[in-house]
Amino acid sequence: MPRLSGHHLASAVSLTGGNLTLVVVVAVVALGALAVAGYLVREVLAAGEGSENMKRIAAAVQEGAAAYLARQFRTLGGFAVVAFFLLLALPADNWSVRIGRSLFFLLGAGFSAVTGYVGMWLAVRSNVRVAAAANESGANRATRIAFRTGGVVGMFTVGLGLLGASIVVLAYKDEAPKVLEGFGFGAALLAMFMRVGGGIFTKAADVGADLVGKVEKNIPEDDPRNAATIADNVGDNVGDCAGMAADLFESYAVTLVAALILGINAFGSKGLVFPLIVPMIGVLTAVIGIFAVSPRPGDRSGMNAINRGFFISAAVSIVLVGIAAFTYLPSSFADLVAHGARAGASGDPRVIALISVVIGIAVAVLIQQLTGYFTDTHFRPVKDVGKTSLTGPATVILSGISLGLESAVYSAALIGAGVFGAYLLGGASIWVSLFCVAMAGTGLLTTVGVIVAMDTFGPVSDNAQGIAEMSGDVSPEGALVLTSLDAVGNTTKAITKGIAIATAVLAATALFGSFQDAVQEAAAKAKVLPDLGNEAVRQYAGILNVADPRNLVGLLAGAAVVFLFSGLAINAVSRAAGAVVFEVRRQFAEIPGIMEGTGRPEYGRVVDICTRDSLRELVTPGLLAVMAPIAIGFSLGVGALGSYLAGAIGTGTLMAVFLANSGGAWDNAKKLVEDGHHGGKGSPAHEATIIGDTVGDPFKDTAGPAINPLIKVMNLVSLLVAPAIVAMSIGTSANSPARAAISAVAFLVIIWSVWNSKRKSIAVKAEVPGQGNSADESNGAVAHV
Repeated sequence: MPRLSGHHLASAVSLTGGNLTLVVVVAVVALGALAVAGYLVREVLAAGEGSENMKRIAAAVQEGAAAYLARQFRTLGGFAVVAFFLLLALPADNWSVRIGRSLFFLLGAGFSAVTGYVGMWLAVRSNVRVAAAANESGANRATRIAFRTGGVVGMFTVGLGLLGASIVVLAYKDEAPKVLEGFGFGAALLAMFMRVGGGIFTKAADVGADLVGKVEKNIPEDDPRNAATIADNVGDNVGDCAGMAADLFESYAVTLVAALILGINAFGSKGLVFPLIVPMIGVLTAVIGIFAVSPRPGDRSGMNAINRGFFISAAVSIVLVGIAAFTYLPSSFADLVAHGARAGASGDPRVIALISVVIGIAVAVLIQQLTGYFTDTHFRPVKDVGKTSLTGPATVILSGISLGLESAVYSAALIGAGVFGAYLLGGASIWVSLFCVAMAGTGLLTTVGVIVAMDTFGPVSDNAQGIAEMSGDVSPEGALVLTSLDAVGNTTKAITKGIAIATAVLAATALFGSFQDAVQEAAAKAKVLPDLGNEAVRQYAGILNVADPRNLVGLLAGAAVVFLFSGLAINAVSRAAGAVVFEVRRQFAEIPGIMEGTGRPEYGRVVDICTRDSLRELVTPGLLAVMAPIAIGFSLGVGALGSYLAGAIGTGTLMAVFLANSGGAWDNAKKLVEDGHHGGKGSPAHEATIIGDTVGDPFKDTAGPAINPLIKVMNLVSLLVAPAIVAMSIGTSANSPARAAISAVAFLVIIWSVWNSKRKSIAVKAEVPGQGNSADESNGAVAHV
């Protein structure tokens, strides 16, 4: 990477007058997004809830999900307190920045938690309303309610993300980028925990329910005789709704952080405001897109209406961003230098900014289409996976894995083309190039409101079908509507995972530039940066040469952490699912009359197992994400740490797409067979696709999605600790013993956490819930079902 100069020009940047007014307008629009969310909540809750039986089942899901999230937030409170004081201890320009960074870390974590909780809270109230609408009014009304539910989560995501960033800019002005590092870190860390914990919960219940119910007992997926059904429906909400909402919120926050950090150098004070204007436009177009999703009689499925809203939102965003760029930005970089930007760039800033945003929107649109092609039942890849079910589960597994591997290449090529295309726009100025990458990320953010709505649509539809099946109060026509919506929901979930991966890569690439700036700023303070002839100093000038063994080791370590993280997440699901399988088997064997419908399963016990196991698995991935960059950086230096991030970004991108698309294809191949193809339900082909879907569950809903926040957490940790690594490596503050001690402690913590995770055995007998550190409130919450 070309060399960056070694210090910020913060003193030359001011935020006054019209710029300050614009930031206030951004904050007001963010509050407006929350008001729109309130309107949508009223619309959703005004819909009918169906029969008393449907209400009773929905209430059990509501109480189980609320109990789980309450316990999860209490568990994560300790992590937040520790991180708060660690951030206070890290060096910063002054104590005002240190305190602000720590306080806004808590705000970022809090906003991420609120976004996830709101998503879950409304989803568990909407599911029964979608089921009732499908039974009473048909597909159009049911689709509308499900998507408006997602619209609420979308509005909270863009509203809180934009509100937090604008508050930081208003409070700290030119020092806002440093404080925003804490805001982004809080959002990313909490999202990763919610993604991992919720993902383990939902897939442990889902896998356990499928293995005993569908495979062993040959009963439907959401049959009320299966003790894991309530836990499965709870898991859809704590994993897919709460987890994904927090995930996309932190993508939103971290991309804004990267854009504002780089914008102040590339565009001066205007670079501190324009990255807020673009997502503000996204708030407005998200409202348009959400209300545009209204199914028409000629639509083949609900996917047509959803695509229509997405494309309308994207098109309007491009037009409005063009107007904003040509209205707000000057026509030459010479004018931007007067606003505090670095000299040396050429071209028209308005055109460069607009094309950057268009690239981001284009990446979102193309990822949406590409992911849909590989995971939708209407296209050849999923149809081919469905055909392989005729020769057994082994060929289903092989075809799904090959599909995921292939699709990862195309997605990575598409994301890479977007990143490199944006980078080229900067020409000779590395700062403008990196800012263009960040602006491509903000362009993608203009579609996030609709994307979040698409994602929430999936679990709401899935839960609606489950409630309908468990209650037995929905007509055959209504059941067909819900089955169709569930298949569409599988596709929308896969699409949003693909787009979330793209945002992670764009944000991580932009943060990588911020990381290098932090390194060189610290090196400049140590007064060693100009001495490029000194080998001990070369790495601080941005020369990350992988021929250096230290850097090559860092690169391999970054790639290895992604594999280790994924393996631990999948293994955690396997352990928890094993316990669920034994518990469901025990209930079938010991509780009289379950299969005949006269005995009532103990749903709360399975909820308790999933709660306990998912929460105890949170420690290892969290410590791995935070400690691994510290261990590499303090032991091998910032050059190796930069290579570590490169390895994690590259491997994480491919791994996340592979896991998400394989799982999505297996899931919809099962839906294809259940719709009557290749023998239909109960056939050998159906059993083969159930196995594929079961394998794919932790792929697409646990390990794959959790890689996105993992990448950004590691980038932000590296950004935060880089100045300390430099200060302890060179100059008058060099302290090799302290570096060695810090790296040794970090390595020991990683080794202990992995060992602690691995020593937990796979279940070989039914466990008794309620013993030890269990979530007793979950057990009681659903006991009345």
